[in-house]
Amino acid sequence: MDDPSYRAQSGTRLRSFHIPYNVAYRLWMLIWLSLVALFFSGWTLSAGFFEIRTISLDWGFIGTWWRFISQGVIITISVALVSIIGATVLALLSSLAYLSRIAPLSSLAGLYVSLFRGTPLFLQLLFVYLALPQVGLVLEPFTAATITLSMNYGAYMSEIFRAGIQAVGQGQREAAHALGMTSLQTMRRIVLPQAFRIILPDIGNQFIALQKDTSLASAITLTELAGRARQAGAPRLRLLEALIVAAAWYWLLTILFSFLQEWLERRMARADRKPHA
Repeated sequence: MDDPSYRAQSGTRLRSFHIPYNVAYRLWMLIWLSLVALFFSGWTLSAGFFEIRTISLDWGFIGTWWRFISQGVIITISVALVSIIGATVLALLSSLAYLSRIAPLSSLAGLYVSLFRGTPLFLQLLFVYLALPQVGLVLEPFTAATITLSMNYGAYMSEIFRAGIQAVGQGQREAAHALGMTSLQTMRRIVLPQAFRIILPDIGNQFIALQKDTSLASAITLTELAGRARQAGAPRLRLLEALIVAAAWYWLLTILFSFLQEWLERRMARADRKPHA
């Protein structure tokens, strides 16, 4: 049948069954999560000559040890919070030193950024915890981890701070100088507040990455999530189950902090759109 009205009616009926993207996305996410759960269900699936055996987890071990592993969450978050504060301070100081055009300060900031961006974080952790005692500087695992993570992320974040400071228009600096402000006052009252608003989303991203990199500190006996998972799983030959518990926590923390970051960005965007009196 080649009736235009019939084709139009058929197209309308097909469009009426269209699933909105957000609904389809959530449905597919549920499907993929179900497949992941099936993969670790321990079931054996047979289809003719083919047989698929899924991974069987020791749920008794998980039920017994998940609380012990979960206690590492507090240490993980503590290390991440202290480290991001230290990294922010170091990033601000190094970016200001680099932009100062004072050769000793600028070159020192350049050396710091190059050194910590050019060597692995894992090697830096081992150096601070295992090599420094050779020269008489002995640090506890928590202190060694926070110092190393602060210096490593501070080197990477210094580029973010430098870009944020340079993003503030030169005209605002000139206007501040015309009002009689010194360079220090201009930086403190005009440039830095705006730069922080620009780079805040990037700081949030760095914090999310940092809280996952705290797992490397398990190599220096810090009992955060990954360290506790290894303590629980290795002696009992149940590292798969132990690491899955730790991975679930890292994933949950990432989702939580990502949600908080998006909420903060929306609040800031709404504040920027409000008319100023």
